[in-house]
Amino acid sequence: MGTRIELAPGLEISRVVTGLWQIADMEREGNTLDPVATAKYMSPYVEAGLSSFDMADHYGSSEIIAGTFKNSLEDQNKVQLFTKWVPKPGKISREDVRGAIQTALDRMQQPSLDLLQFHAWYYPDASWLDGLFYLKELQEEGLIKHLGVTNFDAAHLRIALASGIPLVSNQICHSLIDQRALGNMAVVCEEYNVKLLTFGTLAGGFLTDRWLEKTEPSYEELTTWSQMKYKRFIDEAGGWEPYQHVLQTVRKIADKHEASIANIASRFILENPAVAAVIVGARLGESEHIQDNRKMLDLHLDAEDIEAIKNAQADLKQIPGDCGDEYRKPPFLTASGDLSDHLETIPKAFTPVKTRKNREQIFSGTEWEDYAGYCRAVKIGNTIHVSGTTATHSSQMIGGKDPAAQAHFIIDKIEGVITSFGGSLADVVRTRIFVNQLSDWEPVARAHGERFKGINPANTLVEAKLVGEGYLVEIEAEAILG
Repeated sequence: MGTRIELAPGLEISRVVTGLWQIADMEREGNTLDPVATAKYMSPYVEAGLSSFDMADHYGSSEIIAGTFKNSLEDQNKVQLFTKWVPKPGKISREDVRGAIQTALDRMQQPSLDLLQFHAWYYPDASWLDGLFYLKELQEEGLIKHLGVTNFDAAHLRIALASGIPLVSNQICHSLIDQRALGNMAVVCEEYNVKLLTFGTLAGGFLTDRWLEKTEPSYEELTTWSQMKYKRFIDEAGGWEPYQHVLQTVRKIADKHEASIANIASRFILENPAVAAVIVGARLGESEHIQDNRKMLDLHLDAEDIEAIKNAQADLKQIPGDCGDEYRKPPFLTASGDLSDHLETIPKAFTPVKTRKNREQIFSGTEWEDYAGYCRAVKIGNTIHVSGTTATHSSQMIGGKDPAAQAHFIIDKIEGVITSFGGSLADVVRTRIFVNQLSDWEPVARAHGERFKGINPANTLVEAKLVGEGYLVEIEAEAILG
């Protein structure tokens, strides 16, 4: 296996990326690390060929430290710095986006960002797409070299790509105990030639020799945010016993290769053809596993090794939902077990307007509603009627020529309406789907199936010529709040 990979034209990265999220953990007592002194601990990584580093706007002073390090190098092209922008949910303006990117540039002391990764909290509000469109403008301006996203599920990665956002990567959790990336995400990555940057590969240290044959700890015994977070993953995957069985299996394979459990755990994730690199966290100056990470890249797992690991994984339960769902819906697999460490509130996507004593309406602002004289949805009593909805955001058509992308965006819009009235998709009792051409029925039906799994409303799907060039699908819905 090569030690480097081309993530995108002009962006070659190391296949082990060093994650700097633990800087926030190191600074959580109010202590700010000295950027010059801490930056020096990054040199051994680069000397070992591990030249790519991942950080974020909320990883303490990681951007400042990494920028200080890069600026100390005679050849700054030797190092690749990735960062993230994680805005609060709600409306996003051009000024918001420019301000956030300028802050990152100032903190990193760089003229442009090598890779900017965007996170969205709440898909039913299409403001997340505004954010990506505005980031694309800044990329065209030269302030950003490459765009990626973080913790996107497959459906919304598809929507962004089909709508012309030039994403090169999606950063997600993926490990021996979290196999969600092998589902719909792998399909989208292959179809649109996008790569994954995977974190959580060592599950906060739980996928290392340290925890082999150890007694299950209580949450009070866990010492880092990462341990608190990934213990929740282990619990959701079936608990301590099947997790220990995976460790035992990997330990046997590690013995065969004279390697560590961490080596094998990370190397196995790189077997996924969609994965460009694994991200391994580091506590700069405190805990470094440089040679161990470098050794992993030289390992070769044979068919017998891979089969043994898959057999052990068969005893695990699937982590619920799609990639990134741990930040959007229960069970919240975060350090705190909820979103209290991340968010205070999520604003409604739309504002209902009371038009009569027992009647409220929502207008989504598309040009169609104005001149055709209708609203996006009307609520009478506890019943909601949602108009036929196309993949329209303001005056833009979303989803390009991808019928599944258009369908997912439409369902987002329907969800945004219903939640703004105080309900949820689970309240939907009837949907009607109109496809412009019958050949698109299957991807549209599959998208509907993904979003309404377990809800199972009454449904009709027919072929009908739609108004508006490029629209492939239209959906209307009825919900009863219960």
